Amino acid sequence: MNKKKVATACSLIAALLTGVAGLAGAPDAFAESAAASGVATSGVATSGVATPGAATPSRLDEVLSRGTLRACTTGDYKPYSFHKPDGTFEGIDIDMTESLAKSLGVKAEFVKTTWSNLMNDFLAKCDVAVGGVSTTLDRQKRAFFTEPYQVDGKTPIVRCDDVNKYQTVAQIDQPATRVIVNPGGTNERFAKQFFPHANLTVYPDNVTIFKQILAGKADVMVTDASETLLQQKLNPGLCSVHPDKPFQYGEKAWMVPRGDAVFQQYVDQWLHLARASGEYQAISDKWLK
Repeated sequence: MNKKKVATACSLIAALLTGVAGLAGAPDAFAESAAASGVATSGVATSGVATPGAATPSRLDEVLSRGTLRACTTGDYKPYSFHKPDGTFEGIDIDMTESLAKSLGVKAEFVKTTWSNLMNDFLAKCDVAVGGVSTTLDRQKRAFFTEPYQVDGKTPIVRCDDVNKYQTVAQIDQPATRVIVNPGGTNERFAKQFFPHANLTVYPDNVTIFKQILAGKADVMVTDASETLLQQKLNPGLCSVHPDKPFQYGEKAWMVPRGDAVFQQYVDQWLHLARASGEYQAISDKWLK
């Protein structure tokens, strides 16, 4: 009986020794297998898992490094942005851009554009686009917007004698109605969508366009309610039609680079503080009251 136990024990020892000998080359084999599967011998992935790299540069860093904040603006939209004969700009958004630049410790640089070229110029030349820019889904496809700083909407401005005549879209959308509109922006898109039967004229100068109504060369312009309120002050004889009840809901915001959440969040936070502190209201009142 003892001889059988000894024999069995000897057999087990021999088998174990054979197994140990077979494992002698296992580390190399495991390493080759690990390399093929992307697993390191230390147990840490070497491939198949993204290695943390440098953070994506933000426009915020670029602006700080450059020392200037470049703002695209049309300069033809009082009270938000107006290009003066001396080449400088003024308006609500101009003052606000100066405030944003000051918060960054840089200088504001304004780049004149048009409504038709606003998006392309913004993408090629600017950090922000300002000056009464309406938020639209078409623009959102190519740029991000900040939080809106004003809620607005399209409403008519007409000669004061005609206020009751042009209260509704249906009243305006008549062959005898001469609708005038500036090119390339949301005003033109609105007019073409809602006034297909009216006599529509696209007038190139958004600064003098209201004089065309006063002169009897046009009957109606539909634009943002805030603009109609200012223009009726600047042009006695013109009246805004129900500015408190515009034809549609609209917002004004600034465009910032698409995908750059860091820069967007900085501008949003600055805007939030400007509104909370009363700075924005003071600037707005300066131009509207």
